Amino acid sequence: MLKLIEELSEYIGKDTGLDKQYINLTILTILTFIFFSILKAIIKKIYSELHVSDKKKYFRNRKIKISLTVICWIVVVLIWKEQIKGLMTLISFVSAAVTIALREIIFNFFAGIYINAKKILDIEDRIEIKGIKGDVITIHSLGFEMLEIAEGNEYEQSTGKIVHIPNSAIFTEPTKNFTKAFKYIWDEIKINVELDSDIEDTKNVLYYILESNEVLKEIPKKMENQVDDATVEYRIYYNNLDPIIYTRIEESHIELSLRYLVHPKKIRIVQNEIYLKVLEQYKKGNLKLYKG
Repeated sequence: MLKLIEELSEYIGKDTGLDKQYINLTILTILTFIFFSILKAIIKKIYSELHVSDKKKYFRNRKIKISLTVICWIVVVLIWKEQIKGLMTLISFVSAAVTIALREIIFNFFAGIYINAKKILDIEDRIEIKGIKGDVITIHSLGFEMLEIAEGNEYEQSTGKIVHIPNSAIFTEPTKNFTKAFKYIWDEIKINVELDSDIEDTKNVLYYILESNEVLKEIPKKMENQVDDATVEYRIYYNNLDPIIYTRIEESHIELSLRYLVHPKKIRIVQNEIYLKVLEQYKKGNLKLYKG
């Protein structure tokens, strides 16, 4: 292999007049990148055929890619180490100009280090930044990408669009993280009933609907454990984690607000099931829904 590289360097040097040493180093660098690209592709192929969850495949493949990229650049630096030493003096003179020209890239790079160190956001977190809400699907050294949720979509459903955000945005824009401390958020739906409804019986029916929901009934206990863990780092506390129904008298009806904890990605599923159960109880005569 080395002999072949030497012969190729001599051939290119004769035609171009370039220094043979630099041609050798360039060829070795290209071969290094090719080798690690092939290695990444092989590992990706192996992981794609493993019988494990997609989540495990993604995180394992991501760690391998990062590790191989770091090793690849270490090898390239070792290849050019003598030339790099000679460039250090020149670099010191142009570093200020380069810093100004690449300030955004440098800013994004160090913001990426801050994101990973402080865990401002992580893969699968639901966040909102720069007025855009979505789920984080990947984090790079210079930016991260989100699967967008439609603006004003109360049901928290994806548009299917992927939005790229530079890492530096976390320093210049407020960042809402819906799942950093806990996996669950408070959601509310309103049910309007007639003024002459028996509120106690009506609430009992609605509490039964909430407490019998398969998604909701295990959440308060899980949330209690998460709150205990979060209070080590954050000044957060809740007096009540169970579903609660608030009452408000309007001019022509009574408004009941059903408040409960739910995972952001399951809001629409849960709301659909609650409304179906409400209609079922209405048809049975157990609820007097307002029709005005």
